[in-house]
Amino acid sequence: MNPLLKQLQPYPFERLRQLFAGITPDASYRPISLGIGEPRHATPDLVKQALMNAAADPAGGLAAYPATAGSPQLREAFVAWLERRYGLALDPATQVLPVNGSREALFAFAQTVLDPSRPGATVVCPNPFYQIYEGAALLAGAQPYFAPSDPARNFAVDWDSVPAEVWARTQLLFVCSPGNPTGAVMPLAEWRKLFELSERHGFVIASDECYSEIYFREEPPLGALQAAAQLGPSNFKNLVSFTSLSKRSNVPGMRSGFVAGDAALLKQFLLYRTYHGSAMGGVVQAASIAAWRDEQHVVDNRALYREKFAQVTPLLAQVLEVALPDAGFYLWAKVPASRSGEPGDDTAFARELLAQYNVTVLPGSYLAREAHGLNPGKGRIRMALVAETAECLEAAQRIVQFVNTQS
Repeated sequence: MNPLLKQLQPYPFERLRQLFAGITPDASYRPISLGIGEPRHATPDLVKQALMNAAADPAGGLAAYPATAGSPQLREAFVAWLERRYGLALDPATQVLPVNGSREALFAFAQTVLDPSRPGATVVCPNPFYQIYEGAALLAGAQPYFAPSDPARNFAVDWDSVPAEVWARTQLLFVCSPGNPTGAVMPLAEWRKLFELSERHGFVIASDECYSEIYFREEPPLGALQAAAQLGPSNFKNLVSFTSLSKRSNVPGMRSGFVAGDAALLKQFLLYRTYHGSAMGGVVQAASIAAWRDEQHVVDNRALYREKFAQVTPLLAQVLEVALPDAGFYLWAKVPASRSGEPGDDTAFARELLAQYNVTVLPGSYLAREAHGLNPGKGRIRMALVAETAECLEAAQRIVQFVNTQS
């Protein structure tokens, strides 16, 4: 067996299952889960129709092996969306590639760009973070370095806390904007700082942007490639962005997204993917083209989230330290201190909330690592507001009752 597998920690949802072992929730409440970030709004009809049409097409669909690079029509759909969304002009032949969702791509990309034979191979990532970043680093033979988010700065990542000697051995930087779980969006000044560090030390930046289309401000979140273009003429050297239809179009089961950026990196990534056997099926490609070409369903989806967060956030803010995020579909809340004044225990909060009110939330400490004497997720919970508004409101009302009872 690969000895590197021993370094992996249990995934947060496995830890949650263990935490809840032996609990019998109050059966007078129907179960409501805010634990997993799985979009549950309706899949657009245009996507379902495209899937059915492609599956029935005898000339393609299920009857042919797909190309790893995707069809020209699919790549054209990617670059057309990038132009509409960010004002960018990319080459569909060399600067975009289809992927089977951002999770698979983020993991595979690390295996492509990391060189474990170089001493001290390091991957820097935010803390808390999407757990794939750590697993991808470890299984590629590198070591992760965790940069904490700062609650005093709207959960911006404290990149300045990373020592110069760490940047010097860094090969890959994972960035998540809008962030999971905090929803924080990186401004242009922060991108400038990271681009300068990348140019100085030669590391690659992988920008995870799967939440980019669910936002609550008038200005849409700034993308990595957009930031690079604004800061000067750019060929996106050492920069690749990752995006997905899962959240944008409510199709997590389709496993469809794309990467865009540095043509030299994508050439090598395509080579890796050709051997990896990760081509997107023709039926999914056809449905993806339909999704990327249409924006109205995205506008409608965003409006649903805005309405939901506008109702749920003030209700929870009565009893928890929580605020509307910049973007994404999570609330990142601080749990109340104990009666003795000790900081709130996120695992105990989640366990008791399930037992008494049958609501599932994810302890924040499960999404972070103890690093530099601190677990920045400790004392917080992540709530995924992915269900319909009425269900999320009911969960919020139960949480309010729970906190009031506890205090």
